Amino acid sequence: METFTHKEIHQQPAMWRKELQMLLEQKDVISAFLKRYLTHDTDVVLTGAGTSAFIGDAIEPVMRGMWTSVRAVPTTDLITHAEYLLDKDRPLLLISFARSGNSPESVGAVNIANKLCKNVAHIYITCNKNGKLAAESGKDNILLLLLPEETDDKSLAMTSSFSTMLLTCMMLGHIDTLEKDKEMIENAAKNAEAVIAGYETKLKAIAERKFERGVFLGSGALKGIAEECHLKLQELTDGGVVCKFDSFLGFRHGPKAVVNEKSIVVYLMVDDEKVQRYERDLVRQVSGNNKPVAQVIVIAGKRPEMPEVNADLMVQMPYGPDKTGFYGIVPYVLVGQLLGFYASLAHGLCPDAPSVSGNIHRVVEGVTIYE
Repeated sequence: METFTHKEIHQQPAMWRKELQMLLEQKDVISAFLKRYLTHDTDVVLTGAGTSAFIGDAIEPVMRGMWTSVRAVPTTDLITHAEYLLDKDRPLLLISFARSGNSPESVGAVNIANKLCKNVAHIYITCNKNGKLAAESGKDNILLLLLPEETDDKSLAMTSSFSTMLLTCMMLGHIDTLEKDKEMIENAAKNAEAVIAGYETKLKAIAERKFERGVFLGSGALKGIAEECHLKLQELTDGGVVCKFDSFLGFRHGPKAVVNEKSIVVYLMVDDEKVQRYERDLVRQVSGNNKPVAQVIVIAGKRPEMPEVNADLMVQMPYGPDKTGFYGIVPYVLVGQLLGFYASLAHGLCPDAPSVSGNIHRVVEGVTIYE
């Protein structure tokens, strides 16, 4: 069955390479814009709704090492509580992530920030050249970054749009030295290709098992990737699999109660010994106390030493953080995307439009933005 969803998952490495070249061509314009609007006093806010908001959650931990003040705030919070979340007297750089650029919250958050704050600049990272955000660019304080046209995913689920917008913002943080990062980005793309080539069939087999709950765990930036993975599995099965995400340490504090014999648990592990020792402890504990239907361990680089744990699948990517830098978090999302895609099929759904009831749409509906 050929679907947009499957094609859009598979095209991601090619889209990342294409976007790298597009940014390199715009390097001087981007650098000049950032020099003008990004100072030590600037409040950088990463915003979006749903999957687009999860980009900010994933990227905030790594962007803090590049810019003075970076925080992720969903548009869905800005719409209702902007006066508490934005400092009207402080320069604001609002970075908006939007696949279509047409959701009411995307446009509404921009308008509210413009009205509330005295000094605002915007970066629109979007996949749709015909969207409302793209249409209102052209002002001196707005930088429009259009992604490759193919990333405007036709599927309900965001896949290549998510990962390419995420990668784009990461590259912004290194725009002046981006040429030097080409090898790391290429290695991240190769990691994604390794997941597809080496593990897609195995992930399909796991997705076809009978499970009702899904849990995705990650530390640091990978917690944001876990957040996106949990939504992919849940929305692509139309809620047939109810999912949670958490950090490894946070999972013990109550959420671990969801794990039972009808659960799948996916561990997104870092290749960093000081962090991974905590992650291994949690994996051992879940393995010893519960019997989930499947446990999937994902790691880039060195295989974790846990001989007493019998994982159903170990997804190991060839290039670790020494070869990919912070770009290495991006390929992890393919595991959640592929599980979601094949679980959707196993539930008898069409992955491109899995919402039988029509409760969810490609572009959110039914939201009124009030003055």
